[in-house]
Amino acid sequence: MKMSFKGAVFASTAVIALIPAGQAFAQDSDAPTEDQADENEVAAENKVVITATKTGVSLQDTAAAISLIDSSSIGAGGIENAGDLSAEVPNLSVGDQFGVNRTFIRGIGLTSIDLGADGAVAFLQNGAINSRPAAQLSGFYDIAQIEVLRGPQGTTYGRGATGGVINIVTARPTEYFEGYARASYGNYNAVTLEGAVGGPIAGDKLMFRVAGKYDRRDGYGTNLFTGNPIDNRDAYAVRGSLQSNITPDLELLIVADHFKEDDFNYAFHYFGPTVTPEAQLPGPLLGGDTINDYYAARGEPVNYRNLYSDEDAINDRKGTSVTGILTLDKGAFTVTSTTAYRKFERFNRDDLDVSDINAFGRNDYTEDSESFSQEVSFTADLGALSLLGGAMYFEEDLFGEVRVPTVNQAQYLNLLLGTNLPPDLYDDGFYLQRGTVKTKAVGVYGEGTIEITPDLSFTAGARYNWEKRTGLGRFSFDSQGIDIPTDKSGDWDAITPKFVLEYQTPGGTLLYGKVTKGFKSGVVNIGSVNDVIDPENVWSYEIGVRGETADRTFGYSAAAFYYDYTNLQVGYVNENSIVETINAASARNYGVEVEATIRPEENTTLRIFGTYLNAKYTDFCNGYYAAGDPSRRQFPACDSNPALSDLSGNRLANAPEFTVAIFADHRIELGDNGSIDLAADLNFQDDVFFTEFNNRDAQQSAFAMANASITYRSPDDSWSVAVWGKNITDEFVLANTIIAAPLYGSVSVGSLRPPRTYGVTLGYDF
Repeated sequence: MKMSFKGAVFASTAVIALIPAGQAFAQDSDAPTEDQADENEVAAENKVVITATKTGVSLQDTAAAISLIDSSSIGAGGIENAGDLSAEVPNLSVGDQFGVNRTFIRGIGLTSIDLGADGAVAFLQNGAINSRPAAQLSGFYDIAQIEVLRGPQGTTYGRGATGGVINIVTARPTEYFEGYARASYGNYNAVTLEGAVGGPIAGDKLMFRVAGKYDRRDGYGTNLFTGNPIDNRDAYAVRGSLQSNITPDLELLIVADHFKEDDFNYAFHYFGPTVTPEAQLPGPLLGGDTINDYYAARGEPVNYRNLYSDEDAINDRKGTSVTGILTLDKGAFTVTSTTAYRKFERFNRDDLDVSDINAFGRNDYTEDSESFSQEVSFTADLGALSLLGGAMYFEEDLFGEVRVPTVNQAQYLNLLLGTNLPPDLYDDGFYLQRGTVKTKAVGVYGEGTIEITPDLSFTAGARYNWEKRTGLGRFSFDSQGIDIPTDKSGDWDAITPKFVLEYQTPGGTLLYGKVTKGFKSGVVNIGSVNDVIDPENVWSYEIGVRGETADRTFGYSAAAFYYDYTNLQVGYVNENSIVETINAASARNYGVEVEATIRPEENTTLRIFGTYLNAKYTDFCNGYYAAGDPSRRQFPACDSNPALSDLSGNRLANAPEFTVAIFADHRIELGDNGSIDLAADLNFQDDVFFTEFNNRDAQQSAFAMANASITYRSPDDSWSVAVWGKNITDEFVLANTIIAAPLYGSVSVGSLRPPRTYGVTLGYDF
């Protein structure tokens, strides 16, 4: 499969590369006709502004690798949550662990599993940061567009954006009364109700919008021991927006939302033993069974979507946010103030011993975050010179706790090591990380773009970043005699420059080259024994092209990039079964992304993208759970510490070498009887590793996933009925995997992408 997959990538890339050349020769250099002028005017009106760049520039005129998903692709049967973005955006990978979002762009993302860790991809809603990775999994509804900026942004974004930026833009109130309602039903008894309504309160001076979503389904699997569902969903979300046009050039938008989940989602799936035989795992050694034992006793193949555990995967989380955006638009000069408050709480429970008895495996995970951010930015058009600048402030109070009761641990050690400890010696003890981290961050940035000629421009800018984190907490591991304070703090600063050279060809194609630096703050993890983690830094070098033909029948973009990373932050579980985060010495990533959109006729659109990514550690030593095991891959010893393994040359986690995706949409006009929309897509992904060790214990082999839908629309487009299917061939795909602590046998555990789902959606727009 791998050879044919790579062949598909190269073939697709070759086709894309050849098409622009033919189109370029076909263009007429004469002045546009009247019809062409009308088409150009329509094209100008259809240009979409990317709000995340803060410049007010359209997608086609932006010198960056950007993907945009509009509202038509968001909803039941389409893009429903962050995980669905993987199939839609080049070089984007999304998984979850312990109910925490792990998003990667070009191989860079959240690798730490420690309490209080931050991602390397900034998640924003209407330009305001959503700092907690667990809060980023809440799902999408009533969205105008989703913007994905790949790579570090240099000036405009600092903390947590070394990998890139994902900005969720919610639908705004309108000057006229309008809204929609959607009702979906699918397999797994899935029910989704979504709707929005809005309009004027006082003409065009004051407008409102209210939206909501209810989402419930049965589990994709079952806990065969307790009988409760696994990976089900029971959630709701509401949002209210109020927009006031105070004066013709002064606008205030206030958005408030709340969501709640209470289910058995984000289960901790067991995928099998690694270096410890199944019979010697804590559960089986104490007389219990794993899911492998359960199915073996019945002579049936194992279904790893199910669990066999004495603990259910409890998920209870809620979040509330309020954002105010004040915009002064004087045409050539704009000022925007974005103020945001966010509150997030969650409790998750999983079973670390992956068995049907209490083998010191119940893992209770608590998180409580409260944050505030304020940013003011401006743009100025001075003719040949345009300016962008601003300042931001962010603060967060984060409480966290990981509590694991060590019930039956002494009894297990007696059986494993032949000791004679009292069987209940540690039953009242804990593995406990608990504490708070207070974060304060400041950023000041500015950049200027000078027009050297009408077609050639140069941008230079810089951002000053400062961040301080103060942690107060305690770490206890009673069975190891550890009970220590973990109070520590650190502060860091960095200047991240940005340089861009842009050239617009006479045919409208944008060529660019850019150099940027990204900065991710150092880390103080809650109740963690490791030292303060140093910041990670990246220098990014990128060249790209973006354009489309005058008749808009063919659009294309491509980017080639090279990253030089230092102090990459990597999380792991050490030989004492304690979670740690360390700085990998260095890594380098390079790759190519090619995208094309083809419109062979008015009602048909084809889109394709292909990516190549080479992301490897260049200098990294770490402890290896399988060191000395002849059945597992081995690594050279590190020169600095022979007890560690030299992982230099290994691929970064969540960094597939090749991906290809093909999307096709076709509308059949039925005259006075309405229309039918046909849509299908196929996404190929190469092998991917989930840990730095690059072995089969945490690996997803290459796969292809297909989705499709058929939608009937009434003649006035007010009514619609859609039949849809996702993962049509029911591929079993790992979303993320880690190797558990040695105390639990270093088993392979993680999360799964959804199975085949299908359903019908009834829609009404008014």
